[in-house]
Amino acid sequence: MSRVCQITGKSVMVGNNVSHSNRKTKRKFLPNLISKKFYIPEEDRTITLKISTSALRTINKKGISACLKEAREKGFLK
Repeated sequence: MSRVCQITGKSVMVGNNVSHSNRKTKRKFLPNLISKKFYIPEEDRTITLKISTSALRTINKKGISACLKEAREKGFLK
């Protein structure tokens, strides 16, 4: 799986390391991803998602069902 959050769509960003002498070299900014299991009571099953920690806070606030619905509408989840 790629480094993309399945709820928010956050992915790797590209930028520069800038040295003291102002030389610039390419680098990656990786999202803070975790694998987490969730129980969905409507479907009576457990799913494993690769989500960012900010998405975990969103799930705690809105609920897993609402977040899954939004992610499917936006095309982040099949």
